[in-house]
Amino acid sequence: MNLHWLPVVLLGQFLSYTFVFEIAIAQDPFPVSIRVDAAVSQGPLSPIWRYFGADEPNYAYMKDGSKLLGQLGELSKDDVYFRTHNLLTTGDGTPALKWGSTNAYTEDSQGNPVYDWTIVDRIFDEYLARGVRPYVQIGFMPKALSSKPEPYQHAFGRGATFEELFCGWAQPPKDYDKWGELVYQWARHCKERYGEKEVLTWYWQTWNEADAPYWKGTPEQFHKLNDIALAAVRRALPGARVGGPDTANGGNEFMKGFLKHCVEGKNFATGEIGTPLDFVSFHAKGAPEVVDGHIQMGIHQHLRAIESGFRTIASFPTLKSLPIILGESDPEGCAACRGDRFGYRNGTVYSSYTAASFARKHDLARKHGVNLKGALTWAFTFEDQPYFAGFRQLASNGIPLPVLNIFRMMSKMNGDRLSVTSSHEIALEEMIQNGVRNTPDVAAIASRNEKQVAIMVWHYHDDDVVGPEASIELAVDGLPAKFEAAEVIHYRVDQFHSNAYDAWRRMGAPASPDPKQYAELETASQLANLPASKPLTIENGAAKLAFKLPRQGVSLIVLECR
Repeated sequence: MNLHWLPVVLLGQFLSYTFVFEIAIAQDPFPVSIRVDAAVSQGPLSPIWRYFGADEPNYAYMKDGSKLLGQLGELSKDDVYFRTHNLLTTGDGTPALKWGSTNAYTEDSQGNPVYDWTIVDRIFDEYLARGVRPYVQIGFMPKALSSKPEPYQHAFGRGATFEELFCGWAQPPKDYDKWGELVYQWARHCKERYGEKEVLTWYWQTWNEADAPYWKGTPEQFHKLNDIALAAVRRALPGARVGGPDTANGGNEFMKGFLKHCVEGKNFATGEIGTPLDFVSFHAKGAPEVVDGHIQMGIHQHLRAIESGFRTIASFPTLKSLPIILGESDPEGCAACRGDRFGYRNGTVYSSYTAASFARKHDLARKHGVNLKGALTWAFTFEDQPYFAGFRQLASNGIPLPVLNIFRMMSKMNGDRLSVTSSHEIALEEMIQNGVRNTPDVAAIASRNEKQVAIMVWHYHDDDVVGPEASIELAVDGLPAKFEAAEVIHYRVDQFHSNAYDAWRRMGAPASPDPKQYAELETASQLANLPASKPLTIENGAAKLAFKLPRQGVSLIVLECR
């Protein structure tokens, strides 16, 4: 992940809470007209939301991690992917912030390789048992292979400077042949343990953000590292899905050099021209700031980074049609960082940002004619930490945050994307240029399949301040006749719905909720339905629905045939 926040956070103090319940000054709602044409398809709505990840691999089999993996798997069983760092890092498996280990590779006294898959198997076993599949990141460098092994483990959060985080695990291998054999043995083991059919569904890519301090070698050394790793995977499993490079930036010279090498360079492993890629991946982040005492999100910078990467990939004709995965795509860079400026992650700023930004990722892919397969959210959970501590995570102590309910909403949308217009939508080009700094972005994305039409509507603004509600007039035209008897379900995420964080604040922010309180928080964390104010009438293929949507609120309207 991008670490531009890190130096500030390391100097800061632990997140302090000031519980001030905002009461909006009475303001009249502003009118918004949204129209969905259910008869006009814009092509399949790709479920790009199905990808998640984290620095700390060992949390996966701990109590909260296992619980959350199961909740992710429930979104789309066996079709959700998880990417994590440190799968080859040396250590006993004890987790820490921005750290994890598996001890997969050591050497005996004669320098012979010793492979131990116990911990990495435990991680992948947990994924698969919970309906999640690996997006395998090949890294980081085992201590016995590191060309500069000492110091090896960093001390994040315990006084380390930014430069001191990237230790022996970030170094090139001292022996590329041993590196290749390690990857081959790992891939072969996975095929034997999980079966070829299963492992062929996984993604395999080398390292993380080699254009950043995560890689202490040169670009050419990374090309060699990657060529040898991907060739080793393919040697064990010829049909494996391989790609990369999961750089921090999609439009810089490092990325361009990598893609040029893959297209026309001499492969370090095979001696042939080119490195096979089944997908291309890069990262994109926003950049929030504190402005006048509140958080102001940087959605424009996030979208600019995505567009830069799309342009770079599209400039290579032989790569333009390949699936693209945004291997990390988030409002900012450091999930394990916390502090006052990160408290927004607990609430509805993060959830409404997620709704608005994912829709624009689809729009950017369409604009540039590229094949966006996934946008990976680098957020999971942190075990044995204070409740709602301000990490970028999907759940806190086993309690889902509002943002997870946006993914639950998106999981209910499938089929074709429909044409949608809104009187209060911020145009894509304006959002890329200026963000959402003046009027709010109140817009929608819609899908249709044989049995349902689903419309997700959000009310987003970059500034985390109180504002008036939107008075929505939603019109759906072009519905088939069978929808005249459709059931309407209205899901909602806002301050009082699908929001355990605000429920926790209202109960006094207990440091250790008792069993009754915990059960109440679990209930508050579920995706909530709004009761219908009046029956929906559908005549001649047209339906209308009116509702109020508060600032930072997100609604999902589902018309479902029975």
